[in-house]
Amino acid sequence: MSAKKETLGKTIFIVVAVCLACSVVVSGSAVGLRSLQETNAALDKKSNILNAAGLLDGVGTKQEIAQVYENRVEEKFVDLSSGEYVEKPSEDFDMYKAAKKPEFSVRVEGSNVGFQQRSSVASVYHIKDETGTVSRIILPVHGSGLWDLMYGFLALDNDGETIRELIYYQHKETPGLGAEIQNPSWQEKWDGKKLFKGDEVAISVDKNVGDGNQYAVDALSGATLTSNGVENTLQYWAGENGYGKYLQRQSWKS
Repeated sequence: MSAKKETLGKTIFIVVAVCLACSVVVSGSAVGLRSLQETNAALDKKSNILNAAGLLDGVGTKQEIAQVYENRVEEKFVDLSSGEYVEKPSEDFDMYKAAKKPEFSVRVEGSNVGFQQRSSVASVYHIKDETGTVSRIILPVHGSGLWDLMYGFLALDNDGETIRELIYYQHKETPGLGAEIQNPSWQEKWDGKKLFKGDEVAISVDKNVGDGNQYAVDALSGATLTSNGVENTLQYWAGENGYGKYLQRQSWKS
C-alpha cells in the first residue's frame, strides 16, 4: 500500500514539475515574442504611412523603411477640440488605445461611424520634401464596415483638402467585395478628389460617378455597406468632430 502511495506521489510530482517547466518556457517565449511583435507592428505602421505618402516605391528593406520614415515623416499631435498642436500625451501614446480610457477620450454621439469613444488627441503625420516643406498630411482614420471597424490613412496635399491616397491596412471585409478597398485600381480613384466644397464636407461614395465629379468616388460593386462605411468615415473625420478644425487652421504652413 505504501509503495502505491509512493508511486502516486512521484507521478504527481513529475506531472507538476513538467507543467511548471512548460509554463516557464511558454511565458518566456511570450515575453520574447512580444518585443518582436511590437517591432513588426511599428514597421508595418511606418510602411503604410510611407505608402500613403507615395514614398514606398523602391523602398524594400527594414533599414530603408526606417531611414525614409526618419528623413521624411514627422509625427505631430493635435487636440481635436481646438485643432491646435499639443505635446505628446505620453511616451507610449496610441490614439486607438487612448480612446478606450475615459480620461483621455470623448464620447461620440449622433454619428454612424461604428465607435462610441475617440481619443481627445490624435496623431497626424507631416510628409516633408527635400527642402523641409510639408508636402502632404497623413491622417489616421477608422470607421465601421460590414463586419467590423476598418482602419486606414488618408493622405492630403498641403492645401488640406485634395486627396492623394486612401490606404486601408486593417479590416474584416469580405474578399472580392468589401475587401476591394485595398484594390489598387479603386485606391487610384481617390487621387485628386476634394474633401470640401466651401466649408462643407462634400466627399461621398456613390454609384455611377461621372469622371467630372471631383467630390465622389465610385462605390464598390456588391459592397454597399462597406462603401457607405468609407463615406461615413471620411465625413466624420473631415468634420468638426474629427480633424475639421485642424484642417481649417492649416498650421503646417506656418
